[in-house]
Amino acid sequence: MLTAVDDSARTRVAVTPMKAPIGALVECGDVKTMDARTFDAVHRAFLDNLVILIRGQDLAVAELLAFGRRFGELSPAAPVHKGQKPREYPELAVISNVVENGVSIGGLGDGEAVWHTDSCFNDVPPSASILYSLEIPPVGGDTGFSNMYLALETLSAELRKAIRGRTIKHDKRYTSGGQLRPGYTGEEDIRTTPGPRHPIVRRHPETGYDALYLGRRPHAYVDGLPLDESEALLDALWGHAADPAFAWHHQWKVGDILVWDNRCAMHRRDAFDPAARRIMNRTQCMGTPIAEATGDPAGPRHPRAA
Repeated sequence: MLTAVDDSARTRVAVTPMKAPIGALVECGDVKTMDARTFDAVHRAFLDNLVILIRGQDLAVAELLAFGRRFGELSPAAPVHKGQKPREYPELAVISNVVENGVSIGGLGDGEAVWHTDSCFNDVPPSASILYSLEIPPVGGDTGFSNMYLALETLSAELRKAIRGRTIKHDKRYTSGGQLRPGYTGEEDIRTTPGPRHPIVRRHPETGYDALYLGRRPHAYVDGLPLDESEALLDALWGHAADPAFAWHHQWKVGDILVWDNRCAMHRRDAFDPAARRIMNRTQCMGTPIAEATGDPAGPRHPRAA
């Protein structure tokens, strides 16, 4: 369950929950110089609120990665485009639509990114994602977050029964940006394509609370069901999980850091003008194998799901 934080650290960290069931503004000074007790309070705010916003930072790449490592061991970032040269910082991903000398400097472009959980198609998905803004468009590009503790808590009894003990197959044919990986046609049977199976209800390894874990809607399959029944169940689950009542949307400023918990939150991005520039630096922390929730479905609730 959640751990206590030294009261002296609280005096150095101000946590203001958003007027939504997810997210908090955390005022903690310069993240480059925070001591261990201050970080403990920041980390507690992260577990309590699923997403934290820290504003007004000025970080070189190495400093962002050092901050990210405080949340856990960093994972290597996937290449953003074919033939990408080796990078100075393998744990850094540049999220950008900017093209220089005919080459994209980053990935994920300027289009809408629908609700999803990062890298659910990996055997062990990341725990935390840390995203830092360098350039932002004048309009658009907002990032939304949705509380999957609350989505599970408010799930109907019928859907709870339907997903009990079930897993979702997360298709590995497609990249995070929706591109088909080499060697696939997109016509393969989803029931037999490569990809991990994760429990639909997972237990958070640090908080001990249960959350809905859906990953991505496209190319997903509920194991053991006929395809039409799988599609119907996924549609019902996503129709519930995407309820705006569970969400908060962030409008970026330069120097913002967002840290979110992929184990209990989904996120999305609004599209923006392709002629505008958007440059973000991102790093992610390695996760742990996903544990299925096996306790009482009416058991303890996370504070932001109460």
